[in-house]
Amino acid sequence: MELTEQFILLQAPNPAAADNGRKLSKSGKFSSLRRSEDGTLFWGECAGSGKTPYRVSIDWTEPQAPVCRCSCPSRQFPCKHALGLMFEQLSGKPFEVADIPQDIADKRAKQAARAAKKEAGAQVPKKPRKTNTAAAAKRLNRQLEGLDMAERMVEELLNGGVGSLGGSSAKTYEELAKELGNHYLTGPQTAFSRIALAVRTAQRTPEQQESSYAEALRVLIALRSTIKKGRAFLQQKLEAGQFSAEDTILFEAMGGVWKLEDLAAIGACREHVRLVQLSFDVSYDEARREYVERGFWLDLDTGHVDQTWNLRPVKALKYIKGEDSCFSLLEIPALYTYPGEGCRRIRWENGMPRPLTREEQSGLPALAQPDLATAVKLAKNQMKNTLLPKFLPVLLPVGQVGELDGAFVLEDPAGGRILLRDRPEDGADHASTARVASVPGGLRKGDALFGLMFYDKADRSLCLHPYSAVTRSHIIRLQY
Repeated sequence: MELTEQFILLQAPNPAAADNGRKLSKSGKFSSLRRSEDGTLFWGECAGSGKTPYRVSIDWTEPQAPVCRCSCPSRQFPCKHALGLMFEQLSGKPFEVADIPQDIADKRAKQAARAAKKEAGAQVPKKPRKTNTAAAAKRLNRQLEGLDMAERMVEELLNGGVGSLGGSSAKTYEELAKELGNHYLTGPQTAFSRIALAVRTAQRTPEQQESSYAEALRVLIALRSTIKKGRAFLQQKLEAGQFSAEDTILFEAMGGVWKLEDLAAIGACREHVRLVQLSFDVSYDEARREYVERGFWLDLDTGHVDQTWNLRPVKALKYIKGEDSCFSLLEIPALYTYPGEGCRRIRWENGMPRPLTREEQSGLPALAQPDLATAVKLAKNQMKNTLLPKFLPVLLPVGQVGELDGAFVLEDPAGGRILLRDRPEDGADHASTARVASVPGGLRKGDALFGLMFYDKADRSLCLHPYSAVTRSHIIRLQY
């Protein structure tokens, strides 16, 4: 395997750790660099704040999943010292061939034994997991009770009118959200947290009252539909005695948690997938108190655009590995897809990055939607579903892009037109429409533009918030 900077960045728990590792390498902190004769193990020492240097090693027995070891007390994995040792390799520093240290040889032997045991276990057909039907039925009944409680509150709010929110305390909705969590209803729980946030904003900022109440009403209407569909879903499961995960977005909306083995069981797994990241952004979800690191990925074999989410609650930021932009093609051995429509959530356990070939890069624009009309139809169908986001990530073919009456407009090769406009919900830090004019050489026929298609209520128009330009030679990101 060829070691690249992109691979190192993908291993890092966060961008800061990678930067610190690079600095350690550049500042000459490493010494006693050694490697095994077969090139599968690299080790050395790295000067720290104390008198005794840290002992660092990287085991490349499995190139896609290197094993990093370090004697430092850091709780990050890999630590900056291990990342620094990777940068030492990348920079071509000389590693003297030596015998593998005994302590690492012992750890390798234990690791090999565990792998062999795991492989042997995989050959034996697994017995289906036994479901505690009594506990599962109790949970479903508990969820139904929570839905009844949530429905009563929703009906009271809708019957009283949006204006009644002004005289209510946000604490009421926060307490209800907490109670719904006790009823295993994470979807409705988040909805009431958003209502509480809208109420607080309206009470503290009079000039935002109208927009805050409009947001609360939107959440209420969607929540009402979720409760209705969720109750039918849960009652059907209870009556049928069916307690396993199902291929529907309602499973997660009603508090279900997907495991990779469950996704594989419903056939939501594909092998040998090639992905290219079209854009990457980070936002803060105040209602859930967590950062959302989101990547949009183009499947080179199907042309489908899906997304990854890395959720990092504020209370656990330093314990959850942060994601970052990826500028290489990723070869994924096994790709798991969550139930849903349009742009679905995807996950994988490991992937191997490599540069795109010229042929792969030049073929990216051709994977766009056939025309604007097709994309509009897909977006409208998604927006009708109350359980799905009110936007659709799409890759659109470019005929030409320019200004018309003071606004940016994309025209597809067939003559269809759509306004380019920043989506208000994305916030000022995601503004990118104005940057379309700065694309080197401009966008030409045969290129493509990736972004979020959404309905702007301000003038009742369907718009595209551009995230990146895709040409035959480059992917030009407009977000950052």
